[in-house]
Parts: sequence; structure tokens; C-alpha cells
Amino acid sequence: MAPTKKASPKGLNELFHDTLKDIYFAEKKIVATLPKMAKAAQSPNLKAAFEKHREETKEHVARLEQVFEVIGKKPQGKTCAAIVGITDEGAEIMEEYKGTPALDAGLLAAAQAVEHYEISRYGTLKTWASELGLDEAVSLLNLTLGEEKATDEALTQLAEPAVNMAAENV
Repeated sequence: MAPTKKASPKGLNELFHDTLKDIYFAEKKIVATLPKMAKAAQSPNLKAAFEKHREETKEHVARLEQVFEVIGKKPQGKTCAAIVGITDEGAEIMEEYKGTPALDAGLLAAAQAVEHYEISRYGTLKTWASELGLDEAVSLLNLTLGEEKATDEALTQLAEPAVNMAAENV
């Protein structure tokens, strides 16, 4: 019987790189999804928020490419099942609630699910980058983390007074 080869232990560097590939895939998927959400949105303010965030998300992709450079790796994505699931849910909402007062509330909820996922990922990556001594990566990830939190707050501001009330008053 041939001796079994022991897998080499993976460390935080590998986990950081894998998670970076995951969020890179997610951000590119979000760039492709936001125009559909903007088109579906009924509220002009919500349309504008989705369009603004698409431009920010393009910057997030560019920053992630800089983080790949910091760690000496080629920028590449790894299919992120979480973001695929979240964006599929958003597509379902767009289809099932098209033309209804609840559509924008559903779009906002889907967008915030995306933001919360991103906030979680960027927070984790920032912590790991710090532990790995990747100061430049920490700065880049922190900048994006702040923007994701601001977007989440902006979506909440849109949802509370107008969109959710419109959905309730049916």
C-alpha cells in the first residue's frame, strides 16, 4: 500500500487569499446586478441609490485588485455561493413583486442583505490583514468597509420613512 500523503496545513494567509477571491467574485456580481435593481426600482431615490452604489462598487473591485497586488497574487474570483443566493433572492423579488407597492421594500431588503454580507467579509478581511501585518491592505479594506456601512445606513434611511410606508398602505 502506498503511503498516504498528508495535506499541508493551511494558515491564515491562505484563508485570507481564499476570502479575498470570494469577495472579489461577489463585488463583480454586484456590479452586474445593480443596474437590474435600479431599472426595477419604482422610487427615483432608490434608483439613484443603486446607480451611485454601482459606481462605488466598481471602486471596491479596483481596491480589491490593489489588495491582491499587496499579497503578490493575481486578482481572481472564486464562486461565492452566499452572494449568488442573495442576488437570486433579489431577482425573485423583482419578478414576484413587479409593479406592486411592496417591490421597493423588497429591493431594499435584498440590497441590505448584500450590504450586511459585504460588511461581514470586509470586517473579517481587515482583521486578518492586520494580523498578517498587511498595513496597506488594512487601509484599503477599511475604506471599503466604511463605504459599505454608509450605503447600508443610506438604504435604511430610504426604507424607513417612504418605501416601507408605501408597501404598508395597500
